[in-house]
Amino acid sequence: MNLCCITVPIRAMFFLLLLMLVSGIDRTSSCWAADRPNVLFLICDDLNCDIGCYGHAQVKTPNIDALANRGVRFANAHCQYPLCGPSRASFMAGWYPDQTLIHRNAIHIRERAPNVVTMSQHFRAADYFATRIGKIYHYNVPLHIGTGGHDDPYSWNKTINPRGRDVIDQDQVITLRPGQYGGTLSWLAAEGTDAEQTDGIAAAETVAQLKHHADNDENFFLAVGLYRPHTPYVAPKKYFDMYPLDQINVPTVPKDYPQSLPAPAAKSISRKKEQLNLDPEVAKQAIQAYYASISFADAQLGLILDALQETGLDKNTIVLFTSDHGYHMGEHGHYQKTTLFENATHVPLVIAGPGVQAGQVAETMAEMVDFYPTLSELAGLPKPAATSGISLVPALQDSSNVVRESALTQFENGYSLRTADFRFTQWGKDGSDGAELYDHRQDPAEMNNLAGDPAYAATQQQLEKQLRMRISQAGESPAGNRRTTQEIDRQVQSKR
Repeated sequence: MNLCCITVPIRAMFFLLLLMLVSGIDRTSSCWAADRPNVLFLICDDLNCDIGCYGHAQVKTPNIDALANRGVRFANAHCQYPLCGPSRASFMAGWYPDQTLIHRNAIHIRERAPNVVTMSQHFRAADYFATRIGKIYHYNVPLHIGTGGHDDPYSWNKTINPRGRDVIDQDQVITLRPGQYGGTLSWLAAEGTDAEQTDGIAAAETVAQLKHHADNDENFFLAVGLYRPHTPYVAPKKYFDMYPLDQINVPTVPKDYPQSLPAPAAKSISRKKEQLNLDPEVAKQAIQAYYASISFADAQLGLILDALQETGLDKNTIVLFTSDHGYHMGEHGHYQKTTLFENATHVPLVIAGPGVQAGQVAETMAEMVDFYPTLSELAGLPKPAATSGISLVPALQDSSNVVRESALTQFENGYSLRTADFRFTQWGKDGSDGAELYDHRQDPAEMNNLAGDPAYAATQQQLEKQLRMRISQAGESPAGNRRTTQEIDRQVQSKR
């Protein structure tokens, strides 16, 4: 077990002093009272909604389900980009990807948005102690496990980078592409205990931090990023035993299905050649491993949530649980992420704690950019400047409240709008590369593209108008980030 603890550079403290002035935070205001709530931000990597509280009959997630029973579960939360790096930069900044200018992995947030005030920075400026454990910003998995990855040091007072035997045992991993583990289907039913795995170490470190905060009079923003169920799907064997192969169902699609899609959409489900026309027995093994990884991650979340309760911190701590985007496990004939279908955009979202109703389900559309203003309002912090999200607090107080009518997701040159009843996607900002329209009232699996159907002409026209408006709003430069991607790229090139 190797742990790397990193403290923030001293120069960041000067930045924070400036941030306090810019944010207008007054240390004499009521938000500095000792009873203001803490924040526990929990995120899994590559987790879709195949979990118990979202109605999956097979996957066992008792701890996530218990959290949902004491908070509000959002039935319609969606990511802004179905890829780790852009999505994580987006929700930490509270900006859309066309505002952060991050549309791929392996980019530090300040390469594109040098003056951004991130979510945890906003809390740091209000005298919260911000700690990161594991993956919050982008990491190459498993390559960067145990390192800082593409982290933002200005976002934290303290960072902890767990590294377990899942990294050491890589030579035992089954993979569809030899030598690759994170970018393709790969898995391992591991020997040993939960505590030896990276996420098991992360859970133990989180428990230690909670006990420390319980003994000290300081507010905290504790962000914990688990690596599972990201590939390689590694979990102790006992979790694999929970899902016998003969009980695994593999989704099937008609052979001519891709022909019903615009070319960019068809490309998005065929980008991984080794995963096309996957042998059903291999697919069952991959799905089993994915489910096992979910249940393993849930067990680690249980350790954390138990410690929160045992320390008494649950009474004054806001808990937000989510993932960075959705995930396909054979739906549309595709595995993993990077599509504009429901499977890749839909994320689990549960919020619990002070000021939140218990055991409720909010049907309102929600976006991940909403995390920043929501947590700020719940904590009584000043409204963050230049964020693009909307506070979900009205839905936390009354789950029948509609905060958003639609959710926006983009990928490459495609933009997708999800409303309560429909999904409309167009490729190219003007739709020149094709369109998709799905009626969720009749086709929740999004297999019947209705774009161009005369019976839906009025609906498509209305959704096209809404999507154009959302694209325009999501592309407006927020304060402090008024450079274009091209301008930044030219500056980077000039320094080489």
